[in-house]
Amino acid sequence: MTRHRAHCVVIVIGLKPALNFRRNHEVILFPQDMVFTHDMSDWLSFNIDKAWLEENISWKDFGTGVRLGKLKREEKCSLVLYDADSEVTVDAFMPHMHPGGEAYLVLEGEVWDDDGTYPTGSIVWMNRESEHNPKTRGRTLILVLWPEGVKVV
Repeated sequence: MTRHRAHCVVIVIGLKPALNFRRNHEVILFPQDMVFTHDMSDWLSFNIDKAWLEENISWKDFGTGVRLGKLKREEKCSLVLYDADSEVTVDAFMPHMHPGGEAYLVLEGEVWDDDGTYPTGSIVWMNRESEHNPKTRGRTLILVLWPEGVKVV
């Protein structure tokens, strides 16, 4: 069996088959104009070691109640953690676009935007070149995968 190294794979529970993979450095994504979400909070729970996060992640504080922790970057693909205070302004995240799409898992709190509301345990996929301006309710921790980064619009 030959093993191929995947640079940026998003596995989304409940879909057939995995729809985001790299072939010759080209990202194959979901159909255009699709936002996929699934709330897994009925059966999924998290134990987050916040002390470890504070000791091991270099945080960038945006001064808006939101900070970003870079977990891994390989070529254009980034895995980051967003930590939002319970009292953030509505524009704390700023409107932005995802050239290669975005997948995120709400670890704590709640995220909402024009497409819906995503409580703790929700997994969200946003298509290539999708734009949004997410907001949070309560203390929120979000694990985010950007196959090709993010751009402020």
